[in-house]
Formats: sequence, structure tokens, C-alpha cells
Amino acid sequence: MKFAHFSHIWAKPAMTPHQRYEELWRELELCDDLGFDYSFCVEHHFRPDESWISSPSLYAVGAGARTKRMRIGPMGYIVPLYHPLRLVEEIAIVDQMLGGRMELGLVPGISAEYFKPFGLDYSFRKSPTLEFVDYMRAAYGEKQPFSFHGDNHKTESAEISVQPFQKPHPPLWMMSRDPQTLEFCATNGINPGYFLIYPRKDAAPRYVKFLEDWAKAGHPKKPNIAYCTIVHVDDTDEKALDVALKRAARAYEGFLPHPKPGETFDERVREHAKKFIGRGEPGASEIMANLFDADYLMKHELVFIGSAETVAAKIHAAAKAGLFNVFLGEFNFSDLPEADLMRSIRLFGEKVIPALRDYEPF
Repeated sequence: MKFAHFSHIWAKPAMTPHQRYEELWRELELCDDLGFDYSFCVEHHFRPDESWISSPSLYAVGAGARTKRMRIGPMGYIVPLYHPLRLVEEIAIVDQMLGGRMELGLVPGISAEYFKPFGLDYSFRKSPTLEFVDYMRAAYGEKQPFSFHGDNHKTESAEISVQPFQKPHPPLWMMSRDPQTLEFCATNGINPGYFLIYPRKDAAPRYVKFLEDWAKAGHPKKPNIAYCTIVHVDDTDEKALDVALKRAARAYEGFLPHPKPGETFDERVREHAKKFIGRGEPGASEIMANLFDADYLMKHELVFIGSAETVAAKIHAAAKAGLFNVFLGEFNFSDLPEADLMRSIRLFGEKVIPALRDYEPF
């Protein structure tokens, strides 16, 4: 298995953005020292109460300046928000600045709120994201200047000044549980993944199919399949639960839209959960409806909280059931104090990673 520090870079009421970024660099420096494989961030916009990272490129370059070994990247760029030519230029420069340590996540965007201020159509986001893979490969090809004429992206005779360090481009990721997207990922050699909001029992059959399609495509290496959730490790189960469980049950409040006038918290949760029913995902709807219930989180093993031995056992079981071989741990959530945060990261690196390093879930 492989292991990542994953961060929404949640807003912290007692911190300025600068202070929050400085804390983030301390987290990543420690992870790098402890042997974590990756560090990943999101791209979120226009929610000062939620995430303070709207520029994955700046995250990657800042993280690269403070680490020596970990591979770093967005999970991922919201492709429809960029002009494709501008994005391929930026990716290449980031990969060069990182000396070839970049991992490249591409996503269509999860929230309509990110699109409206840009004057873009949220419903028209998947096709440009998938087509960008071909656009990028053309842009990084041997023929320069390059041209591309697709359904969504069109460029005539542009020469890329800086090519990526890695050839032909950094390893690709696309967090998705959508069957059509997973077929695309298998064909194109793209590593997929999913978040705690989607039930592992529902994900497993889709990833069985993905692995079959990956093998048929003849890729030389086994894929990475990622899974992301809250994790907290402490000296004992009791201490871990005391420090982290209630905070874990408030970790993802930023997922909810802004409240309407007079709307209660429970009403906001119920309304948001209904959206997953519309997507044909009743399991995800149930998790979303209970995402702020600490007892539900523990009963269904949706967050991994406990001693190093307990957390290792939870991840082992979840990876087997959910078919993932890369664990993305979100260590910094809610108002978790930095001393507890750093102790958790250290125990994870010193005890959990070695316990699971040789485990191969598939």
C-alpha cells in the first residue's frame, strides 16, 4: 500500500490564511520525514468558511519547496475552469519546479458554486475534462508547434515553451466512481479513487470491473486506486476517540451549501443528501444524511480513529472490502489542536505505514 497526506486546507477560525498555510507546511515536512508517498490537495472556490485552497499549483510548488521526497499534486485541477492551453503550460512548469515529483489529478468539479462566478455552465463539465487528456498529450507531443481540434478544445499552432519533467506527462488521477469515467480511466491509464461519502460495498464491484478493463488495456503497471477519509491516531483508542471523534463528526460541514434564510442545520443536511438520490446513489445519500453523526461514523467504519494498531486494522479491512491500495488520510480537520495533529501524523508514519506497507489488497 501507499499513503498520502490529503488536505482540503480547511479554514480555521483562530487562524489567518497565512498561519494556516504555515501549519500545512509543518504537516508536510513531517510527512516527508516519515516516509509518506504523496501529498494532495483539493481545488475549491468562493467559500471562505470552508477551504482555503483555490490554487493547486501554488500548493504544489510551496509543498515542493519544503519537502524532498514526497510526490505532490492536485486532486485535482477543476479542468473546465481553465483554458486548456493555459493549464498545460502551468502543469509543465509545476512538474519542472518539482523535479518530476508531480502527480496530476483532473476533475470536472463537484459544486455548481465554483462555476457561476466564472460565468460557466456547471452542466457542461465532464466532456471537457475527459477531452483534456488527449489535448494534454498533444500539447506535450514531439510535434511542436501543436494543434488540436476536439469537440470542446481547439488550438491552432501553439508551441509549449516548457515541457514537463516527466515524459510524456505526470501520472494521472481522476477521482471518480462513475462507471463511464472508470472505463475511460482504465483505457487511458488513469488512477481513480473515491471518498468516504461513497460506500465501499458499492464501490468494490465498480472497481472489479475497472481492474478487468485495466488488464485488458495492457498497461504495464498495476493501477493505484485511492480512498480518502478522516484519520486520527493516538496513544490509545480511548484517547484518540476523546480527541477526535466529535471533531470528525463536524469535519465536513463545508460540504453543505450556504444555509437559506431560516434553514436549520439538519434541514441543510437532508436537502444535500437528496442530491445523491438524484444521481442514483442511495448509499451515498445515506452516508451524507449521517455524516455528522459520530456514532454512525464509527459503526460503519467511515473514519479511522484509534491507536496505531486499531487504525492499521481498520485500513486493512477497508482496503480489502473497498479495493483500494492508496490511502489518502485527512489528518487536519475541524479545530484539532496542532499538538494532537502532529502526534497523529507521527504515530501514523512510525507505526501504521510500516504495518501496512507490504499489504496488497488486489
